[in-house]
Amino acid sequence: MNNDAVVNVNLVGVGGQGILLAADVLARAAAEAGLDVKKTEIHGMSQRGGSVSSQVRFGGRVHSPIVPDGETDLLVSFDAVEAIRAFPSVRPAGRALVDKCYLVPITVSSGQQPAPEDPDATLARLFGNRLLRVDSKALAAQAGNPRTANIAIAGALSTLLDIPEDAWLAALRGRVPAKLLDANLKAFSLGRAALGA
Repeated sequence: MNNDAVVNVNLVGVGGQGILLAADVLARAAAEAGLDVKKTEIHGMSQRGGSVSSQVRFGGRVHSPIVPDGETDLLVSFDAVEAIRAFPSVRPAGRALVDKCYLVPITVSSGQQPAPEDPDATLARLFGNRLLRVDSKALAAQAGNPRTANIAIAGALSTLLDIPEDAWLAALRGRVPAKLLDANLKAFSLGRAALGA
């Protein structure tokens, strides 16, 4: 990786999916690798299943935690609809890692909006060959703890960034409580394997 280049990662989803933990693990892994890191988060109505996003920027020198409009290099979405919503933030050559999860948005369940038409087809149309999918629920089930889905996504994400695996593992050990560490390390490893690492 060119240490002068700044990599912009935007993690999006809804409250309760563990987005902020995954973003924290990414930020710590980048710091473990000796990179300058800035992170910001927007909670929105996260307590009620609303949108949540966290932006992580890392490189040789990062001046701001905010990803400029249309400059996301890698969109990581924990939900298909949130990926569609965040599409304008992605640069033309940017990629998207999207969970196969689809949660019915509050605006749909409350009748304020119609349900989106075929989110999978929309994602394929928007991102084309820049789209990668992961089934975090299945991976978390294999890891033995359904609450590790976010770390399975972090594992998949780790294969797409030039940050050494040992930096990710150090970040996990520094952030995840000891009693949950084994299941999270397994989910991380399964996420890496899901994208061929």
